[in-house]
Amino acid sequence: MGRPRTNDDAVRDRLVACATEMFATRPQESVTVRALAAAAGTSTAAVYTLFQGKDGLIREVRDQAVAGLFQDLTAVPGSDTALEDLYALAVAYRRWGREHRHLYAVLFGGAQSFVPSSRVGDRDPVRPLVAAIDRAVADDVLAGDTTLIAVSLWVALHGLVTLELAGALEGDAAETAFRSTVDAVLRGWATPAALPGLRRTGMAS
Repeated sequence: MGRPRTNDDAVRDRLVACATEMFATRPQESVTVRALAAAAGTSTAAVYTLFQGKDGLIREVRDQAVAGLFQDLTAVPGSDTALEDLYALAVAYRRWGREHRHLYAVLFGGAQSFVPSSRVGDRDPVRPLVAAIDRAVADDVLAGDTTLIAVSLWVALHGLVTLELAGALEGDAAETAFRSTVDAVLRGWATPAALPGLRRTGMAS
C-alpha cells in the first residue's frame, strides 16, 4: 500500500486562502513560508512541494485573482450600446472588488500587483473594458486612444474601490462618488454628440 497523500488539493486550497489573506493584510517581506504553513495547518515542505516556494504561492494567488476578475467581467451581458456596456463593466468591477477584498488587495495593492498595459492578453481582466471602449470609439461616442481611455477609467475605479475597502467611502457617499466619478471620466472622453446621452445614462449598483 502506498503512503497517504498529504499534500493534496485541500492543503493547496488552504495555503492559497491563507496566503491571500496574509499578503493582503501584511507587508510581503513579513510573510514567511513558516508562517504560511502554520496558518494553513501544514508543513513548510508542502509550500515547496505544491508551489516550489513562496514566490510560486504568490503567483498562484495572483493568477486566481486575475481569473476571478476576468470571469466576472466577461460574464457581464452585452447591451445595445457601448456606453451601457461600460457602465455595466464599471459596476461589475466594483462589485468584484468589494466581494473579494483580499484578492483585490493582492492583485492591485500587494504582492506582484497586476498592472494594465497596452498589451492585452486573451484572459486579461481589462479585455472586456478595452473591447467596450473600442466599440464606443467606433460608434463615435468616445474620442481618443483606447488604451488611454481604459487606463483613466481604471484609475478612477481603482481609487474608488480602494477607498471603499479602506472604509473612507461608505453608504450613500460611496454610491454618489461612484456614479459621479464614472460619469465624469466618460464625459471627459465623450464626443460632443454623445454628451446628452451620457448625462441621461444611469448605473445600477
